[in-house]
Amino acid sequence: MTIPLYVSLDEAQAAAPVPANFLGLSFEVAALGQIAGYGGGGDLVTLLRSLGDGVLRFGGVTADEDIAWTDAQTQRPAWAAGVLEEGDLRALAGLASESGWRVLLTIGMGHYEPQAGAREAAAAKAALGQSLEAIELGNEPDSYARHGLRSPPWSFVQYEEQVSVYRSAIEALAPGIPLAGPDTSGSSAYESWGVGEVVYQRPALLTGHHYPLSCNERPPPSIARLLSPPIRQLEEVSLRRYMSVAALGEVPFRMDETGSVSCGGVPGVSDTFASTLWALSFITKAMSMGVAGINFEGNPNNCEGYTPLCAPTPQAAAAGALQAQPEWYALLLARALIGERPAPARIVSPEHANVVVSAFVASDGALRFVIVDDDPPGDRDAAVALNVGAGFHGASVLSLTAPSPEATSGVLLGGRAVEADGIWRQPARLPRVPDEHGTITVEVPPSSAALVTVAPLPRRAR
Repeated sequence: MTIPLYVSLDEAQAAAPVPANFLGLSFEVAALGQIAGYGGGGDLVTLLRSLGDGVLRFGGVTADEDIAWTDAQTQRPAWAAGVLEEGDLRALAGLASESGWRVLLTIGMGHYEPQAGAREAAAAKAALGQSLEAIELGNEPDSYARHGLRSPPWSFVQYEEQVSVYRSAIEALAPGIPLAGPDTSGSSAYESWGVGEVVYQRPALLTGHHYPLSCNERPPPSIARLLSPPIRQLEEVSLRRYMSVAALGEVPFRMDETGSVSCGGVPGVSDTFASTLWALSFITKAMSMGVAGINFEGNPNNCEGYTPLCAPTPQAAAAGALQAQPEWYALLLARALIGERPAPARIVSPEHANVVVSAFVASDGALRFVIVDDDPPGDRDAAVALNVGAGFHGASVLSLTAPSPEATSGVLLGGRAVEADGIWRQPARLPRVPDEHGTITVEVPPSSAALVTVAPLPRRAR
């Protein structure tokens, strides 16, 4: 038995192409030295290249609370648990050069030290050059008072006064560095913080965070909630808040930190195939709403949290032998959508189904549909009828599967896993589905996803 779903596409309303560097990863500043070191060995460069162009963002709570900049003019402060030095930035430049990825760097403001911040920014510009995407000032500064980093009252007004001092100091030492911000903890603060950033700071890039579930909520996070329609509805509300400010200021917005559950994730949810299905739906929604890019937060030393890549042992971490976690496969599939134009797709279904369908138009006239079936195992397959009209001849199907939503291994894209050296090899031939009078019907099992590519007929055959 199947659940019939009918999908109509409005190709004429296709939006601008998805940017080349849309996909990205985010790490704590505390992990910068470790990650940068993988430019000279290990499999990270291979893994990054498999996604095409991208952005590496370094930020997180450690940027504000734990890691301090040091150089010949800047001594290590007493509060710092660790330091960042010029050698770390030079190594990061090597990784950026080898992978082709750019760097978004957060300079902490948790401890008010604008001159040290300016020296760090100048060193980043000197080391990274054209690989420096932008500098962020502060990680989730809207939460500083809650975290004891500032005394209340603390609002964008106070933040703007301090960030302006940082910006002036940076401009004096290293003019022309693009600014990104305000890097808020969520979209609810954007009506004040985002608008204020646009008006007073004129950033090159707007940034903010999103986590669908909280580590401290009750009842605790679950796979059922992560893959539920209410969560997707809240994500759309969040993205609309961000994008309304971006449109107001005519500034691109990048979701520079996201993950399934806040505070590092929850084992049994964040490290499972369910996070893959969630991530794929969130990526395609962000693409369709005009987001400039998205960075998935990770920890190279914790395979049980929300991380696309990690080292399973200390020995593997030292060797740079990172392994692809379930969430990585969502990014691999999404790579096929880079440069294509999102188009509105409408589902008409006689029965309830927890299925998401996104549509894209390729430059060669092909259509691509991403189908994510979030229903639990044991439910009926979704028979998705894609109404593509005339001018097409059948489709290929690239499936994304795992043994169950709870699975932490066994994820396959096109029947293949990422190999130990970081390479994923697409099958030479994919299953095909015929075109029946302008409709292509694809059966998608519950708790799986598929990328359906519909090829246009040769012009002489139309």
